[in-house]
Amino acid sequence: MLRYGLAAFTAASALAAVAGTASVLIAARALQGAGAALVVPATLAIVAAQGERERMRCIAIWTAAGAVGLGLGPTTGGVLSEHAHWSWIFLINLPAGAAALACCVPLAEHRPAGAAPVDWAGLATGSLGLLALAYTLIAGTARGFDAPAVLLAAAVAAGAGVAFLPVERRSAAALVDVRLFALRAFSGGIAVQVLWGLGVNGVYFYTALYLQSVRGFTPTGAGLAFLPLALAVAAGAPLAPPLVARFGAAGTVAAGLTLVATGMAAVAVGGSVATLLAALAVIGFGSALTVPLGACVLGAVPADRAGVAAGVFGVAREVSGVLGIAVIGVVVAGAGPGLSVGYTYGLLVAAALVLLGAVLSLRTLPYARQGDTLRR
Repeated sequence: MLRYGLAAFTAASALAAVAGTASVLIAARALQGAGAALVVPATLAIVAAQGERERMRCIAIWTAAGAVGLGLGPTTGGVLSEHAHWSWIFLINLPAGAAALACCVPLAEHRPAGAAPVDWAGLATGSLGLLALAYTLIAGTARGFDAPAVLLAAAVAAGAGVAFLPVERRSAAALVDVRLFALRAFSGGIAVQVLWGLGVNGVYFYTALYLQSVRGFTPTGAGLAFLPLALAVAAGAPLAPPLVARFGAAGTVAAGLTLVATGMAAVAVGGSVATLLAALAVIGFGSALTVPLGACVLGAVPADRAGVAAGVFGVAREVSGVLGIAVIGVVVAGAGPGLSVGYTYGLLVAAALVLLGAVLSLRTLPYARQGDTLRR
């Protein structure tokens, strides 16, 4: 699955780079998303298959790599969009995809005996619900939430969401084992991951717009502003495992999320460029301390359900990113014309979401590192 996902993502990037029409570009982007949807759970499943001792370190690397990528994405995109042809935004994925595929060559293919069939009903209802919800938030901001198409999308999202649970309970090979959500550390870890994603991804997206449209940054300058954030993630990620060993996952994640919320509030208040860069670095360092979330989620479930748990965690991470941009966008647009005021309110709402995640982590995540405790 990992090889197929990487191949699809790389091929879609090549198609997007040579797209001559908007329709082809949209189709290529959809194929990119499909490829990424295979890569994320596959890599997490590989991590989940590691031994108890190695799992925390592997998850730390996986989480840190994703967070660093989020920070470097605006930097790379800003430089390429200003100093090169737009197609390079996609062409840069080709050598990276080829290198990743080469790394997969020595990996042995693992096909479990008696693999379960695809849960098409769960896949259809879950995908339809998420797509309709994203459309409701995005189109509602532009057209108004009383527009007929938006109301229809909201109804579809609600209906699909209500149907998803009974569909999964009746399925012999459920896409999501809803019984896992009865485990406190599993459900808490997923919820905290979603709250972090809702807040941070919205901040990433709208900060890039704010810096260019309000503060007068060039695309390159706006991208480089995220460099301290990426460096802080890289510096903070190695500290997470020893902090968990001393203070537990709950305390480490809560402290990290509190730092993230503090950084968001500092950015919202405004000030000099130096203050902005320092606040973004605080957001990055705090995000690095959320590394234990993956270990909590995977460690909370039986070993034979680790693959399912990894898939749910990966989906939560990706979906919260999309919905975060939409949710914060509703706040930004609702504050009135112009980005300046709306951006401030958007960051404050994002900070509140992340702080809620900090409180939830203290209530649900384990305070000890031992594997037996993580499985409670």
